[in-house]
Amino acid sequence: MKIRTSKPIPLWKIKCKLGEGTLWVKDQNSIFFVDIKKKRIFSLNIKTKKKKIFKVNKEIGFIAHFKKQIFILGLQGEIRIQNLKTKKILKSINIEPKIKLNRINDGKTDPKGNLWFGTMDNLERNIEKGSLYKLDKNLNLKKIDKNYRITNGPAFIDQFNFYHTDSGKKIIYKIKINKKNEIIKKNIFKKFTFNEGSPDGMTLDKNNNLWVAHYHGACVSVFDSKAKLIHRIQLPAKNITNCAFGGQNNNELFITSATKGMNKAELRKFRYSGFLFSVKTNTKGFVQKKFILSNEKKRSLL
Repeated sequence: MKIRTSKPIPLWKIKCKLGEGTLWVKDQNSIFFVDIKKKRIFSLNIKTKKKKIFKVNKEIGFIAHFKKQIFILGLQGEIRIQNLKTKKILKSINIEPKIKLNRINDGKTDPKGNLWFGTMDNLERNIEKGSLYKLDKNLNLKKIDKNYRITNGPAFIDQFNFYHTDSGKKIIYKIKINKKNEIIKKNIFKKFTFNEGSPDGMTLDKNNNLWVAHYHGACVSVFDSKAKLIHRIQLPAKNITNCAFGGQNNNELFITSATKGMNKAELRKFRYSGFLFSVKTNTKGFVQKKFILSNEKKRSLL
């Protein structure tokens, strides 16, 4: 099937410094996203057009949904389970307390409801201090991979196969793990050229095509399972950071962007930078699962 997409529509004309973390929450009919540097969570109900902004006290890389108004927040040095409405913190887990300049970046749930997230050097130095982690339903934390500059993704094909990115190296990896969460295969799926920018956030459609945001590249590219470019969405923003499927039929792609590091000339040329965009597609995408907690942990936290 040949992929077709509509012209990108600015949904929220907000100048995010570092927009990220797109998350479709079906039972709230809303797209959620964050501004890492401004320490904000945003939600937009696409039916009622109602907008909400939540402030947090740390830089925030992503959010995942648990139930109702309870979300998992990927913060600098912390995974937090919090009720956004009441602001009550139900659980806090320290992440890499000995690496003070690291922060959590991107994160997603897998098809079984486990949480996966990566870390990175917050100064974006050319060092490999980032790691990939998995948090399971019993809140057990396991380091899966290491030596990343800037972690992004992941995007899950299934429970044991996924894509994960090192944006600093401009590489998308295809990774296979076993039941013990050990990596048994890790190959380079795609390496971007300088002119393409850096691969950032990504998602999969129902045909296992990979939709990848280009930081410094002003587009979202679609690659088939053989890494062949099969479609590209050009956007009026330079730094495209993340994308997620959602909407009533899971055929709408929501896209975040950033103004971080742009000079005045670039901001004039790409005047929609920092906005949230929507693109209609002729395909359907995978929507993130809710984070799943064991009954024992539910009883102790809720």
